[in-house]
Amino acid sequence: MLKIDALTLRRGPEPLLENANALMHAGQRVAIIGANGAGKTSLFKLILGEISPDAGMFSLPGNCRVSHMAQEVTAGQRQALDYVMDGHKQLRALEAQLSEAEAAHDDQKLAHIHGELDGISAYLAPVTAEKLLHGLGFSQSDMNRPVNDFSGGWRIRLNLAQALMSPCDLLLLDEPTNHLDLDAMLWLEQWLKRFTGTVLFISHDRDFIDAVSTHILHFEHKLLNQYTGTYSAFEMQRAEKLAQQQSKYEKQQQRISEIESFVSRFKAKASKAKQAQSRVKELERMALIAPAHIDSPFNFHFPVSEKISSPLLNLQKCDLGYGDKAILHQFSTSILPGMRIGLLGPNGAGKSTLIKSLVGDIKPLTGQRSTGEHLRIGYFAQHQLEALDLNASPFLHLQRINPKASDQDIRRFLGGFDFRGDAALEKITRFSGGEKARLALAIIAWQKPNLLMLDEPTNHLDLEMRHALTEALQNFEGAIIVVSHDRHLLKNTVDTFFLVAEGKVEEFKGDLHDYEIWLQNYDPLAYSGSLDTGESVVLANGLQNESSEDKKERKRIAAEKRKKLSPLKKQLTQSESIMSKTQEHLAVLEGKLADSGLYAHENKEKLKALLDEQSKQKQILEEAELQWFDLSEEIEEAEQAED
Repeated sequence: MLKIDALTLRRGPEPLLENANALMHAGQRVAIIGANGAGKTSLFKLILGEISPDAGMFSLPGNCRVSHMAQEVTAGQRQALDYVMDGHKQLRALEAQLSEAEAAHDDQKLAHIHGELDGISAYLAPVTAEKLLHGLGFSQSDMNRPVNDFSGGWRIRLNLAQALMSPCDLLLLDEPTNHLDLDAMLWLEQWLKRFTGTVLFISHDRDFIDAVSTHILHFEHKLLNQYTGTYSAFEMQRAEKLAQQQSKYEKQQQRISEIESFVSRFKAKASKAKQAQSRVKELERMALIAPAHIDSPFNFHFPVSEKISSPLLNLQKCDLGYGDKAILHQFSTSILPGMRIGLLGPNGAGKSTLIKSLVGDIKPLTGQRSTGEHLRIGYFAQHQLEALDLNASPFLHLQRINPKASDQDIRRFLGGFDFRGDAALEKITRFSGGEKARLALAIIAWQKPNLLMLDEPTNHLDLEMRHALTEALQNFEGAIIVVSHDRHLLKNTVDTFFLVAEGKVEEFKGDLHDYEIWLQNYDPLAYSGSLDTGESVVLANGLQNESSEDKKERKRIAAEKRKKLSPLKKQLTQSESIMSKTQEHLAVLEGKLADSGLYAHENKEKLKALLDEQSKQKQILEEAELQWFDLSEEIEEAEQAED
C-alpha cells in the first residue's frame, strides 16, 4: 500500500533518511519507532504532502483516503461534538450541499444527496462521535462545551477523536497516548485493533505498541528497518543482531548480569501479591532484551537520601479535595520506606488530587497529614516542566540546588540524562518537551529524595529514556507512588496498587489485567462489551453489535471457565493464607532473635530452639511461595488457552 524507494529526507544540511526503503501493506498496524529527531514526524509530513523528498520516491494508491491526528486545535467556540464530527469530511460536504439544494428548492438534487447520506450511514455519525468522545474520557456534559474551554491535553484528545471519526484507508497517529490516562488508552487499543484500514502510529509506549502493532518500522542510522510482530519481538531480534557484534559483548553481559541480579533479589522478596507474579516475568524478560538497549544514551539512578524516617508520611481519616468540596473521603495510609504503589482509577476519580495531597500542595479538608523528620519528596508532574527557568541551562539548574558541587560532578550527573558537552550549558528555551521532562527528572534525582511522587512521568519521553527510567526506579531504595498510563513502567516498578474510585481509595487486589476487566464493568458504555471478547465496539464507519445468541454463548463459556478455574483459585487462596501466617510467625521469631541477651551462654538451648523454628518456618514459606507461583502460572495459562 505504501512504498518507500531509495528515499532521502533532509532537515537542514543533515539527512534524516538516506537511501531508505520500506513497504507497508493494507491492513497492517505499523509502529514507527526511533530516537527523537530521527525523522518519524517528517515521514508523516511527507505522506500528507507537506514536504517533498530530497531524493527517491514514495507512493500511495491513488484512491487512498488518509486521516491524521492534528497536533494543534484552532476551533474556538465550536462545540466538542461538532468538532469531532468535522472529521467526517464527506458527511460535512454532503450537509453543505444539502443546505444549498434546500435553498434552491432542487428536489432532484435533494433526493440524490439523501441517498448519498444514507449510503454513508450519516444517521449514525452523532452516535459514533459520542462513543469516541466517551471512550476518550469525555463526559456527556463535555460534548456541548466549546473547544476553547478544554486544556491543551484535552484538546489533543479532541484531535484524536476527530481523526478516528474520519472514514479512511490510512490512519496516521503521532504519539496518540501522550495525553491519555490508562483507561482511555486501553479503550484506544481496542478501537485500533478492530480498525480495518492501515495504521501508522508513532509511539514511545512499549505496551501500547505490543497491544496494537503487527509490524515495526525502526528509524536507525538514517535507514528504515522493518520487523514483523510486536515491540517485544523487535527487541529480541535486535538483541540477537547486536549480540553478534563482538565490541558490544562485554557491555551486554554486564547489563544482563545487573538485571538478573535484580530479578533474583525481587524473587526472594516476592510473597503474596498477585502482581508479583507478572512482575517477576517482566523482570526475567528484561534480562533477555537488555542487549537491545546497550547503546542507549541514558544511564542514571536516583540516589537516596542519607537519612530516612519510618513512616515517611502518614494520613489519618482525611477528606481530600478543593475548597469545601471533598473528592476523596476518610482516607488513611502510612507510607513506609521501600513501598512501591501504583495509583489506578478512571479519569477524574481523584488520582492527581491524592498525589497533590500526599505531596502537601493541598491540605486535607479533614483529618491529619503528618510527615517523618527526614522526609524528602521528589515530585514530578507536568507543571514542573512549566516551572523550569527557560533562561537557565541544565548545569545552572543543578548548581543552584547545590552550589558546593563540583563542575565535574554536575556534568557527570547530567551526562546520564544525555545532557553532554554544550547541551549541559545551553539555555533550555528551545528544549523539546522530552528534553524538559528529562531535566525535571534530573533535578529530582539530584536532590536525593527518599519518596518519589510521579504523576505521568513518561509523557514526552522516548522509548530508550522510558527504559532507563524503569531501571532507575527498580533500583531506587526509597518509596515510590506513581500515576502512569505506561503499563510497562507499572509492571516493572510497582508492588501494590491503590484504586481511586467513587470517592474512596482502597488497595486493589489484582494486577493490570484485572484492572482492565474492572474498567469494563465500571464503564460498560465506553467499551461496549468485553475487553476479552471484543463485543460491540465502535468502528470507523459505524457500529458492530452482539446478537442475543452470541451474548448467551459468551456467558455460558465464561461460566464454564470460572467453574474450571475455581479449584485452582481456591488452592491459590490457601497458599496465600499460609504465606501470610508464616510471615507473621517469622516476624515474631525475628523480633525474639534480635534480643542480644538471647546469645548468652545460659540461653544456648533457647536460641537453638528459636533458630530451628525459624529454619522450619522459612522452609514452609518457601514451599508455599513455590506452590503459589506454580498455581498462578497454571491459572494464567488456562485463562490464555480459553481466550
